[in-house]
Amino acid sequence: MTLSEREKRVLAEIQEWETKLYSYEPNDFELTYERYIEKSFSLLPEKVQAQFFSTLDNWLFHLHALIQGSQMQMDARERILTAGRVFNPEIESIEDLKHLRIDQLQYIADQQIARHRLYSFAQGGMAGAGSSLMLGADIPAMAVINLRVVQLIAMTYGIEVNTPYEMMTSLKVFHAATLPSRMQSRIWDELMRELQSQEEYYFYEGKEELADVTWIEQPAKQLLKGLAILIFRNRTIQGIPFISMAIGASANYQLTRKVSEFAHKYYQYRYLHKKAGKNQ
Repeated sequence: MTLSEREKRVLAEIQEWETKLYSYEPNDFELTYERYIEKSFSLLPEKVQAQFFSTLDNWLFHLHALIQGSQMQMDARERILTAGRVFNPEIESIEDLKHLRIDQLQYIADQQIARHRLYSFAQGGMAGAGSSLMLGADIPAMAVINLRVVQLIAMTYGIEVNTPYEMMTSLKVFHAATLPSRMQSRIWDELMRELQSQEEYYFYEGKEELADVTWIEQPAKQLLKGLAILIFRNRTIQGIPFISMAIGASANYQLTRKVSEFAHKYYQYRYLHKKAGKNQ
């Protein structure tokens, strides 16, 4: 099927974003930080490293399944379908959303993205102003928010994420989106190769391990954010810790902005790729 002029423009925008992804040049600080993280982990026995990353992978798989089966996600699914029926009353299932135009799908996806960026902003503000318990819950809360927005973007573009392939793909998208910018192009290439080579989307046949030493940089940044919040929490203005709240809200917002942008580009590309009649 031939793409419309509007769809060709969206595809060109994705390709322009892709070019920026490939041309990203890390600065000296990023490279030094990467070497420090790798050196720190190399001090641990290989068995401990493998066990740590395996536990992290299992945690992500179970969290993904928990979110997907939650009532909150079911309600969000129905909201997406309701939004789709505004444009086409015949829509009955998530897969039917693929029949909408790209601008209509983008409008629905933007609603989900804006809502979750707001959730992240609020979560960061509460972590910066609340108790140590609130701060300790920040990393799990951010994992939930960002995994959830990836799932909802996928559903907006007509993809159910409850099959082995789609579950693993959404986790890979989440993993890639949370990587440092200098490493994202490698995972994007993997996702594109899988998209070109796969004909059936049910069982996943690729690499299932996600967590490795390169991915630890993002949790480490979250810990540094927590340390900054602790340092500035007692510096208040009229009893309100504005600085620590700003640190938490800004960091969380930027993370969800990064994740939602990457996921949106991927699922937009899949929609256009399939509509153009190419092999998936």
